This record gives sequence, structure tokens and C-alpha cells, in this order.
Amino acid sequence: MRQYQGLNAFSALQIRPTATALVAWLAEDLQHCQCFIYGKNPNEQVVTLARLHLQAQSWLYHSFEQRIDFTVEGYIICNDFPPLTYHLQGQNFSLSGRCSMISKVCGVDLYLSASYTAQRGAFVQQRFSLALPALLKTLTT
Repeated sequence: MRQYQGLNAFSALQIRPTATALVAWLAEDLQHCQCFIYGKNPNEQVVTLARLHLQAQSWLYHSFEQRIDFTVEGYIICNDFPPLTYHLQGQNFSLSGRCSMISKVCGVDLYLSASYTAQRGAFVQQRFSLALPALLKTLTT
């Protein structure tokens, strides 16, 4: 299940939690974000498989749909293990969860795009979508 961390930094601003305010804060917070794709070796040690950065000009806010879309991109640095988890880290805000290259795997909240070939050196683009109602609900509970 996708987990969000760092929203307490937004709450600390003591501004009214609206979609517009949250979008502005996230745009600033995630402008230099990195996304890490992880696997595990046979000894259960976490191994970084890919390191992706925010694609310039990919940030898109859909006010009607209350959603933010953006793309991260980079290269696969290790192809020894299957991708299992991801972690997207901004300055304060982060999200993490389970991922897979195979569609229809239960309990996965991020299916890696077709550009994730699992070949070392391959260029990867991964799209993320953040539903603002879910984030705002987290702030008010």
C-alpha cells in the first residue's frame, strides 16, 4: 500500500489545507525529487536498481480531477534482481510502496512503465499521479 510521509511539514505552515495550497507546496517540495527503485538480493539486503529524477516540465495539475501528474526519469543501474519497492523523496514529502514490472500482481501500487526493461543502462520514464483528496484527507485526520 502506498504510504505518504512528510505531510507534517505542510501542516506546520499553519495555512488552510486547500488543494491549491497543497499543490503549490508539493511543486516546491518535489522540484528536485528522486525516485529509487529497489530489489532484494538472496540475503534480503536492499539493492538500488534505478535512480530517477523529476523530468523538467512534466508537472501537471488537473484542477477539475484534483490530481497532480509528473514524470521521473533516469537509468537502470543494476539488473541483478527484480524490482520490489520504490521510494520517491522530495525535500520533505515522500511516498513509497510496492512495485512490479508484471501487471495484475496483487498488492502493488505502482506498475513500472514499459520503459523499465530491467536492462542495466536502459533509460526509464515513470509517471506518478497524486490524488489530492487522499492527501488532504490525510492532513485532516
